[in-house]
Amino acid sequence: MRSEALRLSLGTDDGDRSRQGVLCIAVLLLLLAVACLISLGSGPTGVDLSHLWLYLTGRGGELAVQERVVLEAVRLPRTALGLLVGAGLAISGAMMQGLFRNPLADPGVVGVTSGAALFAVAGIVLGGGLLAPVSMALGSHFLPLMAFFGGLFNTWLLYRIATHGGQTHTTTLILSGIAVGALSLALMGLLIFMADDRQLRDITFWNLGSLGGATFTRVVSVLPFVALVVAIIPFVARGLDALILGDAAAFHMGIPVQRLKRLVILAVAAACGATVAVSGSIGFVGIVVPHLLRLVIGPSHRFLLPASAIGGGALLLVADSVARTIVAPAELPIGIITALFGAPVFLMLLLGRNGARRMGEH
Repeated sequence: MRSEALRLSLGTDDGDRSRQGVLCIAVLLLLLAVACLISLGSGPTGVDLSHLWLYLTGRGGELAVQERVVLEAVRLPRTALGLLVGAGLAISGAMMQGLFRNPLADPGVVGVTSGAALFAVAGIVLGGGLLAPVSMALGSHFLPLMAFFGGLFNTWLLYRIATHGGQTHTTTLILSGIAVGALSLALMGLLIFMADDRQLRDITFWNLGSLGGATFTRVVSVLPFVALVVAIIPFVARGLDALILGDAAAFHMGIPVQRLKRLVILAVAAACGATVAVSGSIGFVGIVVPHLLRLVIGPSHRFLLPASAIGGGALLLVADSVARTIVAPAELPIGIITALFGAPVFLMLLLGRNGARRMGEH
């Protein structure tokens, strides 16, 4: 196991796994293209897929006026937002799993989810009272900004707790995350106790996640943060591979371990804070997608990270299409769909012989 991990971390394991990784990414790109077409054509107002294809390829203006309005004002921003949110959650989950050497890790470990949820609930409950001046000044941006800064605040707090003498201890970070998450849950309970019926409905809907409020403004607001976590892949992939052997071994191989941890944690916090802010809480994407791909292409992060980004985007687009059509013209929260898919798959991975063996290796 150690010799295999050492070859991987040195970048010398370029045999069948490399070809497998390239093939997997090519297949995922094809699936993503199909998922985008399904997303653009799904919903209570139908858009003919043949007309849609001609429109997207610029070979004819076959769309009716209503179809064009629905496509450009609703479907395009929603598809773009779903792609970014899914990619951000999945690639962040893959980075967290590599950083903590644990396939069960997700962005919630560093406090992003609990902080974003707490601040979002505070914005919903206090937006008409104590925080009314801020709410009126920010308008529709109030709740997303509250969630974003809540995720960053919790991440900063946990990082400060877990860092001593210039060293960030992952065990302390995980245990602190549990404690801060419990505290955030207790404070949310207090706020929910204070909420009225309308606020309770808003809190429930936000916690279940949705892409229903997608606009190009939201797409532009989340794009830089997801682009950041994608852009650092070449700079962190080899370091995350080396961490398979532990912090000390990675350091002796020339990996700046502390700088790597800071970069990954901050990038994940920013990306997940932004995605949670615009879509609410969407579970299982950050755990299941990297875990499934790791079983197919192995643990090499130079393939696993981009594959996770593509696979996460495709999965969320399909889940959103199902959420829009299964009870049309109503719409299910997308978090219900991802949980209904993700929980059974994750349980099968945990209980299956191959899943148990993989988890033991990591």
